[in-house]
Amino acid sequence: MEGKKKFSLFSAVLSVICVVFVAEAAAPVAAIGNSQYFWWLFLLITFLLPYGLISSELGTTYIGEGGIYDWVTKAFGHRWGSRVSWYYWINFPLWLASLAVITPDLLATIFGVEFSTVVQIIIELIFIWFIIWISFYPVSDSVWILNGAAIIKMLLAILIGGIGVYVAVTRGMANEITVPSLLPSFDLNSLSFISVIIFNLLGFEVICTFAGDMENLNKDIPKSIIVAGIVIAAIYLFSAFGIGVAIPTDQINTGSGLMDSFKLLTGNNSGLFIGLMAFLFLLTLFGNMASWSLGVNNTVCYAAENGDMPKFFAKRSGKNKMPTGAAVMNGVVASIVVVLAPILPNQDLFWSFFSLNLVMFLLSYVPVFPAFYKLRQIDPSTPRPFRVKGNKGTLLVLTILPMLMIIISLIFTAVPLEFDPAYLSEQLPITIGAIIFILIGEFIIFYLKVKKKGSELNGK
Repeated sequence: MEGKKKFSLFSAVLSVICVVFVAEAAAPVAAIGNSQYFWWLFLLITFLLPYGLISSELGTTYIGEGGIYDWVTKAFGHRWGSRVSWYYWINFPLWLASLAVITPDLLATIFGVEFSTVVQIIIELIFIWFIIWISFYPVSDSVWILNGAAIIKMLLAILIGGIGVYVAVTRGMANEITVPSLLPSFDLNSLSFISVIIFNLLGFEVICTFAGDMENLNKDIPKSIIVAGIVIAAIYLFSAFGIGVAIPTDQINTGSGLMDSFKLLTGNNSGLFIGLMAFLFLLTLFGNMASWSLGVNNTVCYAAENGDMPKFFAKRSGKNKMPTGAAVMNGVVASIVVVLAPILPNQDLFWSFFSLNLVMFLLSYVPVFPAFYKLRQIDPSTPRPFRVKGNKGTLLVLTILPMLMIIISLIFTAVPLEFDPAYLSEQLPITIGAIIFILIGEFIIFYLKVKKKGSELNGK
């Protein structure tokens, strides 16, 4: 008799929290300032609500490992499916590299030592390949990592927010909250971070790739998204408050902001408590990468099996059928990035890699929303266990609103909008990097198309 599946609703909710809530993104959002509260509430309504509903319908209607690739391919064909799978995949090794480069600093805080550049690179490579090793195994084997990371993330958020409340009452705040400061800020520096909020709200569809391990698919996916969405919104707002209490907005470091906040709020730069917080933060990074690798690798492997990504990505383990080809490529690309990082002119490496990963990641979601609307038109007969209610006008609003939010955030993140030298020195690497990766994706599409035609001719 088949044993009971391990992925319960509780595990699904914790896994969504583990996937969607990324503790390292709290500091870049806090760098927006007090207007972040407006943007959070605004995007919860205009982005998270429609995105959550659409993900629930598509995820329970089109079940499989393809995720957003499958949805876009069904709606717009293989060329767009190939683009989405490429954007969706390439963001992951860039994100993995961005977390790897902050790992040595966390270990330095834990052990009270400083590492040379060579040792830092070795630590970063160990972090990367440990994540790759974890991704060789099914999600049900790693559920304890996902659950543990989700609980630790919530603990860190509650601690930073709780200590922030105490410090605000007893010592005051680094950023005074006034009515004008709560109004939306439209300067380029703040608007470039809006994409991080959207990034922090993405990831619900990853839970759909775990469908085979769930106990009650049709109910668990919508419930996990709704419950986790409410919890995640509260966590982000509370942790952002704590960081805002500790550090003036213009002094927030995007990579170390969370740990800097703990140090400033407690008045300690070292010690057992700070070391413990650094250790817990490090564990959340493992949880982030483990959960995302399982979803991303399955999606890109599925795309490769359908001829929309290079064949190497289709390689699976002979024992458990896990997508090892995609996992190995993650490790190779992330390793190249961290090895070359010391020679890069911009040494805010976390933000450089993170923002580039963010741009590619957001690009992969742009076609998802129109795909939802089109599938309603061209495939109305497929049963939809969870169906978004509303007439065509309502569905059109739900489609356009989140897509528009992503496009606007991409403009402020990836497009140079002024000619200040300091601004351009930070912006142009992101712009150039995004263009390069988009062109690589187009080359892959062209190569696969030529290869397919050649195979068809040879077959004839």
